[in-house]
Amino acid sequence: MATSGNSRHASSAASAALSRVELRHLRYFLALAEELHFGRAAQRLAMSQPPLSVALQQLEAAVGARLLDRDSKGVRLTPAGESFRASAQALLGRVEEACAQAREVQAGEVGRLRLGFVGSTLFHGLPAWLQAFQASHPRVEVVVIELNSQDQIQALLQEELDLALLHTDRLPPSLACEPLYDEPFLACLPAAHPAAAKRRVALASLSEQPFILFSRKGSPDYHARIVEMCRQQGFYPRLQHEGRHWLSVVSLVARGLGVSIVPAAFQDAGIQGAVFKPLAETMERSRVFAAWRDDSAPALRAAFLAARNGA
Repeated sequence: MATSGNSRHASSAASAALSRVELRHLRYFLALAEELHFGRAAQRLAMSQPPLSVALQQLEAAVGARLLDRDSKGVRLTPAGESFRASAQALLGRVEEACAQAREVQAGEVGRLRLGFVGSTLFHGLPAWLQAFQASHPRVEVVVIELNSQDQIQALLQEELDLALLHTDRLPPSLACEPLYDEPFLACLPAAHPAAAKRRVALASLSEQPFILFSRKGSPDYHARIVEMCRQQGFYPRLQHEGRHWLSVVSLVARGLGVSIVPAAFQDAGIQGAVFKPLAETMERSRVFAAWRDDSAPALRAAFLAARNGA
C-alpha cells in the first residue's frame, strides 16, 4: 500500500512540475546550454539578462534539480542538466513537428479523404483526376468508394464520406454542392437490336421495348428524369429490370434483356454486346455534382476539387 501511495505522490509531483514548465523555459535553457554564457544567451534570445536568470531559476524549481553550475569561471551544465538537455531538445522537436503537421493538415497537404463516386465518373476523367491529386499531394490518403447517388447522400449525412460525386443536386439542407460537368444521354441497345444500325434513335421508337432503368431507390432523381424524358415523347417506359449501378444496367442491355437511356460516358466502358446511339430528340443532359458537408475535411476537399483542373 505504501508503494502505491508513493507512486501516486510521485506522479502528482511530476504533473505539477510539468504544469509549471513552459516552452519558453526550454528554449531559454537550450540557448544557455549552447552558449554557456548568460550575456550571449540573452543577446541571442533578444532579451535582457535578469529575466533570463529568473526564468532559469523557475525551470530548476519546477524540475526539482539543479541544471546549471554558475561560478566565476562561467556556466556549466550539471549531470542533471546534460540529461535534461537531451530530453528538452527532443520535446521541442516533437512540439515543432506537431505544429508543422497541424499547419499541413489545415493547408490540405496531409490527411485522409473519403471519396464517393458514381460509376460514370470512371469514364469521364476520374482516374486522371485522382492521379493528378496524388501527384501533388502524396501524403494524402484517398479512399474511393463506388456508391449510387442516394447511398452517397446517406454516407455524407452519416459522416462516412467527405466528398461525393453524384448525379443529383436535390440534397438535404445540411449538404452543399457544386456542378462538375454534364454530358448527353444516349440510347443503349443490344447489338442485335434493329435500331442499333441507325445513326440516331428516336426515343418514341422504343415505346414498346422493355426498359432497364437505374433503380428508383438508388437514385430517385435520375429514375424520375428518364421516366419524364419518355413521358415527354408520349409514353411511359415498360420497366423490365432495375439496376443499382449504371454498369449493371448496361450489362443487362448487352445481354439482350431490354433497352435503356444512359449517360454518354458509358460508351467507353467497353462492355461487349451494348451499342450506344445519340437520341434524335433534344433532351436534357446528364449532370454530375460534387457534394459535401461543410465541416468535413474542407482543406482536402478544396485541394481535390482544384486538382481537377490539372487532370
